[in-house]
Amino acid sequence: MSQVVLDNPHEMGCTGLPHRKVLMWAFLASDCMFFGCLISTYFIYRGRSPAGTPQPEDIFDIPLTSTSSFVLLASSYLMVLALAAIQRGDLKKFQLWTAGTAFFGSIFLGFQIYEFSHFYKHGGLGLTTNLFGSTFYVLTGTHGCHVAIGVLWLMSLCILSFKGGMSKKRQLDVEIAGLYWHFVDIVWIVIFGGVYLLEYIITPGGNPTVIH
Repeated sequence: MSQVVLDNPHEMGCTGLPHRKVLMWAFLASDCMFFGCLISTYFIYRGRSPAGTPQPEDIFDIPLTSTSSFVLLASSYLMVLALAAIQRGDLKKFQLWTAGTAFFGSIFLGFQIYEFSHFYKHGGLGLTTNLFGSTFYVLTGTHGCHVAIGVLWLMSLCILSFKGGMSKKRQLDVEIAGLYWHFVDIVWIVIFGGVYLLEYIITPGGNPTVIH
């Protein structure tokens, strides 16, 4: 691993890590527990919606969601390239890969907006339709908000670089943004695997088991 070049040498804490990096890890730990609660709530109420209402296997489009998931995961690779570029002091490559990461994140959000709209208009699933709708929209919507924050964060770094505000000494800013972005991607892997794929495996075209 390359040594971190800090714009402010006094930022290094007693842990051997920059203060801001430690704070980001602490935030991600708390956010991990937050998503853990949302995911647990989804599974606790899974299958408890009244019979006859939209169920996951009635509306999920696995190929579509798989495509959006691939786009989001591919953005993590671009984020790695962006960090490597700023560590080398290659500003143009940093701008390219950062913009690409934000663009891929925006595509994912576009897929999610389309999915929510399709579920509501054609599947009749709203936030208050049933327990499945409430837990699903809160969980995936919260993740979508995190992705949107990450996109705005990356775009601000990219714009700042065009104004001469980015250099090799500010690589910590990019690394912290990268930690956040990778966390968001990892959370989506858990959501996609546990919410979408697990439902597809359990009920591949069959009727759900409704628990009253």
